[in-house]
Amino acid sequence: MPAQTTAGPDQAPVPDLHGIVAGFVAGALAGPVVPLGKGLINDTFAVTTTAGCYVLQRVNQRVFPQPERIMANLAVLAAHTAGRDGLRVPALVAARDGRPFLRTAAGDLWRLMELIPDAVTLERLTTAAQAHQVGRALGRFHRLTRDLDPRRLGLTLPGFHRTPDYLARHLALRAAAGPGAGDAAESACMAFINDRGALAPVLEEALAAGRIGLRVIHGDPKIDNILFHAVDGRALALIDLDTVQPGLIQHDLGDCLRSCCNRQGESADGLAVRFDLALCDQILSAYAAQTRDFLTSGEVAVLYDSIRLMPFELGLRFLNDHLEGDRYFRVAYRGQNLHKAGVQFALVADIEAQESAIRALIARAYGGADSR
Repeated sequence: MPAQTTAGPDQAPVPDLHGIVAGFVAGALAGPVVPLGKGLINDTFAVTTTAGCYVLQRVNQRVFPQPERIMANLAVLAAHTAGRDGLRVPALVAARDGRPFLRTAAGDLWRLMELIPDAVTLERLTTAAQAHQVGRALGRFHRLTRDLDPRRLGLTLPGFHRTPDYLARHLALRAAAGPGAGDAAESACMAFINDRGALAPVLEEALAAGRIGLRVIHGDPKIDNILFHAVDGRALALIDLDTVQPGLIQHDLGDCLRSCCNRQGESADGLAVRFDLALCDQILSAYAAQTRDFLTSGEVAVLYDSIRLMPFELGLRFLNDHLEGDRYFRVAYRGQNLHKAGVQFALVADIEAQESAIRALIARAYGGADSR
């Protein structure tokens, strides 16, 4: 009987995974097709065939309405990094028609890619060595792509990381609901946002003023998108490359630190959230070792703003999704997105409380550069 599973947000059920695998040139299926990972957007499965082990994935076209653009970007990235020492880009398996993806009769886009052997993901960092590997991995990605013209890549997720747009959407939702709407937890989040509205455009203003510029970004370098070697702990690859596109690397570094330096995770109980300075120090120093020779003083100057901005932005996104009925992020219960928004805002507050220490870490990592 064909394997079946529950689809991701707003995706149709998956009726026949075996038949989809057969549409690729990857040997005969040699085992069950089983769900893989905890991704919130795409449907992902582990596949074992007579030719090897693979990752099968259906791209969520509600989130990514032009998935062919993702595949074109992956081809550009793979060609640019081929033969270079650094992170691996998982190789795509061709479909039987020769394309690097398969379109079903229902219009879904599926892709099959290599499963990197001896690789694991981490739910959270527990050692300084792991944090160092994270910083090195992200820095290596930006180093490998520093000479890749971002104009060669298409926008796979237009508007992604445009914090002013998320804020405008939030204010529109609030206005539509009317005064006094929402419970105490929603009101607390809204008051937090009111106090920090000026934070939202800080990177767009720096871009418009020419202090920073567009580069190639990963787009989502959180902890569970980094593969580590199961034995020696080396960072092997950045995965989940759907949001590789032109952007601001400050978003990448800020999002990485947001994800890695909150040991309690995005669903922390009781909002006991702390931004771990020791982990931040390890990530920043390893990242700077890869990037200090090409990042400009203007790009370094806004790094603290980026570290503060990214949990603020994600909190906005979680809260907006809650107010819109949980249409984007997969949730286990009603109110989970609201709780996650509160966690991110608590992280912002702790970052603000440690501003001087964080700026000192940035200055030390970049050889004394003033991060103000």
